Amino acid sequence: MSPAVLDAYRPTTKSLHEGLPYRGLVILARADPIICGHSTEARNLAEAAIAAGIERVHIVSYPLDVLEASQLPLKPLASVAPYSPGITVDRPSPVGDYKVLDGRLGYAIAGHLIDLLQTLPGPVAVMNLYLVPHGQMVMQAVEAVRGMGICDIPTTIAEAVGSDITNVVSNALQTGQFGAAAAVLQNFLSHDQPVAVSRFTKELIIEAGEQVDRHLGSRFAEQLATRTGISYPAIDTSLYLERPPQEEQASVLNRRGLQSDGYVLFLSRLAESKGVDDLITAYQASRLADRIPLVICGTGPHETALRQRAAGDQRIRFFNDVSDAEKRVLMANCHTYCLPSKPRPEFTETFGIAIAEAMLAASRGVVVTTRTGGIPEATGDHCLYHAAGDVGDLTARLNEVEQMDTHAREVLAARARGYAEQFDRSTILRRLLAPARASAAA
Repeated sequence: MSPAVLDAYRPTTKSLHEGLPYRGLVILARADPIICGHSTEARNLAEAAIAAGIERVHIVSYPLDVLEASQLPLKPLASVAPYSPGITVDRPSPVGDYKVLDGRLGYAIAGHLIDLLQTLPGPVAVMNLYLVPHGQMVMQAVEAVRGMGICDIPTTIAEAVGSDITNVVSNALQTGQFGAAAAVLQNFLSHDQPVAVSRFTKELIIEAGEQVDRHLGSRFAEQLATRTGISYPAIDTSLYLERPPQEEQASVLNRRGLQSDGYVLFLSRLAESKGVDDLITAYQASRLADRIPLVICGTGPHETALRQRAAGDQRIRFFNDVSDAEKRVLMANCHTYCLPSKPRPEFTETFGIAIAEAMLAASRGVVVTTRTGGIPEATGDHCLYHAAGDVGDLTARLNEVEQMDTHAREVLAARARGYAEQFDRSTILRRLLAPARASAAA
């Protein structure tokens, strides 16, 4: 894509600032160094806010020692790029001692929000990614501020992500804990602007509301259908559209022992729902295995099992220390990017941020994935699909890619790239904050 086309596509700072009269923005998220698409989204929204002229942005997250003690997959701290001036990452320490069995961090973060709201220039928007537990923390702080009358009430935005519904609410419904599900849904609706990360996620939310309504006599479904908006995850498209210098790309590939257009790539969290076990089996049976290696990048609870599954196969390589800078190089130079996600009781893909990033980065790389959950909203069907969990079908798709000539792959990659540009962080931020402002003024 030419520089002229890129410049025409990107909104200017002036156009972004128009209609966004917020001076402060607070985002509650599981931030870096957690390996999660929504930690990247929080960074992207913060960076877009600073570029749009918002004066102060705070990302509120968890202490590093708490993250290191958790089972969440983490990036090496040294690989986390610094934030732009004007963005502060706050990590409040837990409040209380051993007698408080749970909630010490939530209490600390809600209290920190109250302190923060008194210092930020207004008007302020507060956004949370993950309703559980961040939505509860936000509304606890807002209710306290409202009761004390110590500052203006911020505009609140709640983004329901996949695990909010496919994990927390679904588990509550399956175990008959309808009150717990109702608590999550009511918290969601308590925000000024409730949004879902995809149409698929919104449908899940409404279905959950219908189930709760049938058991409790509530009226969640109607409210959820009317009030829930769609806000796709925010991506820094320029990071992928503007390729690094050739020498930088060559350095990354040489360090990893790879060649451009010479490997099948998986880059995401190593969890059972991602289907990496299916990919290993399908790859080994495909014709691509005779030509190029399979590169599996990421960490997660399934890593040890996957390494054992691939043990002895020199064609399969694992990298669990990929930095953000390396990530875009690996995506840009792969022959095929494959994310064979499949629905699991604990998780269903509700968008597919890594897929959209791979589409933005690729010049010839073809995306192979499934129609699981909200993935089609991320791909726009500019990819090759296989039936989720069907290893034979996945092998057939890999063989199909192997048969495609360079021109056919370039055409498909170009269409995918053009579709994914709509997820640019500046565009997402502008659309997200404009209705929030209107809601606050109503």
